[in-house]
Amino acid sequence: MISDEEAEDEGITVSSRLLGFLLLGIGLVFAGIAVLVIASIVLGGSGSVGGVILIGPIPIVFGAGPDAGWLIAFSMILTVVSVVLFLVLNRRNRKFSG
Repeated sequence: MISDEEAEDEGITVSSRLLGFLLLGIGLVFAGIAVLVIASIVLGGSGSVGGVILIGPIPIVFGAGPDAGWLIAFSMILTVVSVVLFLVLNRRNRKFSG
């Protein structure tokens, strides 16, 4: 049987540095959104948005504004690169771990 002390040690450990980078990234995203919203309100310029949301293997592509076509194309390229990097790094991790 597993004692209580051994059961507590089986969780995933996350270093404080990794957690710090995660929180820093989330904070930078919110700061960037705030800067863009404030600049759009103050300068009164037109804004464009485009993006890709992956739900499983199904991509949902959206965009609005005068430059939405370029933003959608750029986000599709970033999505493909992200998926390829994920697959390559996942394969490399499996190869080294066992």
